[in-house]
Amino acid sequence: MYFETAGIEVSLWLPPLAAFVVSFFTSMGGVSGAFLLLPFQMSFLGYTAPSVSATNQLFNIVAIPSGVYRYLKEKRMVWPLTWVVVVGTLPGVLLGAVIRVSYLPDPKNFKVFAGLVLAYIGFRMIRDLLKHKEKKSESTFRQSVKDSRGGAAAGQVTVKEFSMKRISYEFFGETYTCSTMTIFTMSLVVGVVGGVYGIGGGSIIAPFFVSICGLPVYTVAGAALMGTLVTSVAGVAFYQFLAAFHAGQSIAPDWGLGILFGLGGMCGMYCGARMQKHVPARLIKAMLCVIILGTALKYMAEYFG
Repeated sequence: MYFETAGIEVSLWLPPLAAFVVSFFTSMGGVSGAFLLLPFQMSFLGYTAPSVSATNQLFNIVAIPSGVYRYLKEKRMVWPLTWVVVVGTLPGVLLGAVIRVSYLPDPKNFKVFAGLVLAYIGFRMIRDLLKHKEKKSESTFRQSVKDSRGGAAAGQVTVKEFSMKRISYEFFGETYTCSTMTIFTMSLVVGVVGGVYGIGGGSIIAPFFVSICGLPVYTVAGAALMGTLVTSVAGVAFYQFLAAFHAGQSIAPDWGLGILFGLGGMCGMYCGARMQKHVPARLIKAMLCVIILGTALKYMAEYFG
């Protein structure tokens, strides 16, 4: 099938299949997988027009709600965490877009800085993995899943406090507390980086939650995905707006291709979110570690390349 905006011809089955495979695994850690689909579109499919970024974000809009729905159904959405992520990420994305256009026509130097920051987080996660001891709540959660054969026992997040100072919630017998302003600041920074480089914020915010804040991975995935969804809605709207002022250029998303990717991602995210409770926390954290270190290496390679 030929996609006019993208300017490529692709078999109908390929985009949803690729999106399903990627989203199935990444959604377990609160990552949409869009950052992996972008090089797939550019290198494998030959879709190199500026609109590829908008199409990638359209994928997020179609795909992410199914994963969020699954985490919500299993009562593992920490809503205070989610709202702070959304409130911090959205203005960050808009600010990042302004910075990109006005001050970073060639964001090469800032890219290596971002790569070094991400590398620090990644190596910190490696250190934590090497001396990893499963949290009591994580082991209790997984045991409850086994006892219930994956049934109704897969939730149990209880919010204890939500204020300007802190967020506190209980998950299977353990209480986790984090600073509201720390989460907001992290989300704002992630939004700015996402706005400057056009990447999904979940690939950065989820490792922050796990490594810096010490939150259990089983409770942060939903909030991270929701933050990515909000930034993607803003991103698609922004690209669609810009397209009106750049006639003849491919800036707005390719709706047909984006929806095809999104449909595959929708199934993949739902299945991944459903299977997450059966996967050891250590394995999910290792996957997040690979993702963030891969992103860091990509940034630095582009700087020195």
